[in-house]
Amino acid sequence: MAVLEDTQDREPPVHVAIIMDGNGRWAMARGQPRSLGHKQGAEAVRRSVRAAGELGIGYLTLFGFSSENWRRPAGEIDDLMGLLRFYLRREIAELHGNNVRFRMIGDRSRLAPDIVALIENAERLTAGNGGLVLTIALSYGGRQEIAQAARALAAKAAAGEIDPAEIDEGMVADALETSGIPDPDLMVRTSGEKRISNFLLWQTAYSELVFLDVLWPDFGREHLEEAIREFHRRERRFGTAVG
Repeated sequence: MAVLEDTQDREPPVHVAIIMDGNGRWAMARGQPRSLGHKQGAEAVRRSVRAAGELGIGYLTLFGFSSENWRRPAGEIDDLMGLLRFYLRREIAELHGNNVRFRMIGDRSRLAPDIVALIENAERLTAGNGGLVLTIALSYGGRQEIAQAARALAAKAAAGEIDPAEIDEGMVADALETSGIPDPDLMVRTSGEKRISNFLLWQTAYSELVFLDVLWPDFGREHLEEAIREFHRRERRFGTAVG
């Protein structure tokens, strides 16, 4: 298990979730189109996946495109979808070679059929890998996910498969798209913004939140290590009193 140099007695968080924010501002600050910011953001994804594996993190979940992002200008959405296609074609073989398991959460019905096919191929190819579990949230919203889980449980109750009175937190968690994945220990947001923007609302109930001023295209291993150091300084209570 890899550990950080200045926290030799501490293991890294099992699951880190990241809200990748700041691509547009990074480009604007350089007088460049937003598409360049997204392209550089994809390079930050590559660095982060590599660093997470090297640091011994078991699960990395990245917020790539929210359900609200569909409201962006059509040209920007086209650029993002083109970049997603490029990433899925170029990176999956390397991820597979590095024993990374790829997963996607979010509403696939709004994605183009060829993108869905690329995602499904990536999931099939890497399904047996036992290293880092990389989950990309695309066309994803936390409220949407919880509503979907509620509908699924309601349908089971209406069919007589479950007793509504017996629905508990475990059943709700199992109905979410992240079923089988531990809740994030640490959630990181870049760009200095301090909100979670409808990301993993159920799953982050007791996550430690770290907000970094760095814009996503500049994010690298040193920033991930900074967030983990802050995580190690926290005393996780899970609602219990201490002292």
